[in-house]
Amino acid sequence: MADARPQDGHPLGGHPRDARPEDGRAEDGPTGPPYEEHGRERAERADRKGGPGHTVLLALALAVPVTKVAYTVGGGDAVRDVFAGMELSNWPDVLIGMVITDPLLGSVLAVVVSRVVFALFAARGSVPLGGGFAGAARRAALTLVNPIAVGVIDACLFGPWWGLATGLTAYALRQGVVVEYRTGRRRSHRHRSGPGPRSAYRPPRWPRRAAGCERWVALGLTVAVLPFLAFVSALDGRAWTSVVECRVTDGTRTRSDRLIELGREGDGVVGWNLDSGQISNGLACTSTGSLFVREPWWRR
Repeated sequence: MADARPQDGHPLGGHPRDARPEDGRAEDGPTGPPYEEHGRERAERADRKGGPGHTVLLALALAVPVTKVAYTVGGGDAVRDVFAGMELSNWPDVLIGMVITDPLLGSVLAVVVSRVVFALFAARGSVPLGGGFAGAARRAALTLVNPIAVGVIDACLFGPWWGLATGLTAYALRQGVVVEYRTGRRRSHRHRSGPGPRSAYRPPRWPRRAAGCERWVALGLTVAVLPFLAFVSALDGRAWTSVVECRVTDGTRTRSDRLIELGREGDGVVGWNLDSGQISNGLACTSTGSLFVREPWWRR
């Protein structure tokens, strides 16, 4: 006889047993591939490991800065000289500079990171269990706080409309994760096992469609849109940091050259000299007002 005792609370609120099929009839057995047990477990394992987002973000963090420097300064020995001149602690400056100077790249990256982090925490059981006002309030706070944060950051960097669009998109994708848990498409690893009725649950059609749409949108942003924007930014011919005009002394000659700033030393700048193609120390530097140092790749 089936166990009639109440089940544990669902990770993100509600419980599959609380819902009924659209026609009001009980169902026997699995209800299709999207809700089969092996599909859930596979998705849960992916979320706990960060999923495709984790892999893509790591690959981009390694490949894109090197690509940016190589195209901007010309590749070869110049790339090694630039990274040597920046020192290891300053290498992340390349990626940071790209993100804060490209509104579209920065916004998409913020949305993807927000979704990946939330899915990872939910899969590991960090989202509060149970119902009631307190549980709902905590879930709402966890869902809202990061989209608000990335929206504020984007608004400060790129303007209020960018911030609003980024915050709303990040929130919508996080809500998609919540829907997946409430429809049974996801369960945290703390509640993976359960009796038969859980696998027989078939949620209403609209939450299933919303969950499926969210997954495809998140996947497209992560594995297609974000890499495309990152490499477009890497090949756009703009420097990742300030381009300054400095007084450079070479032996007995002193001239005015353009430098990509790599660091500051005393009252001067250490940078990549765009005129002589080497690392130079510059004094009395002033901003050129533009980051463009060569033609974008697609115009060559």
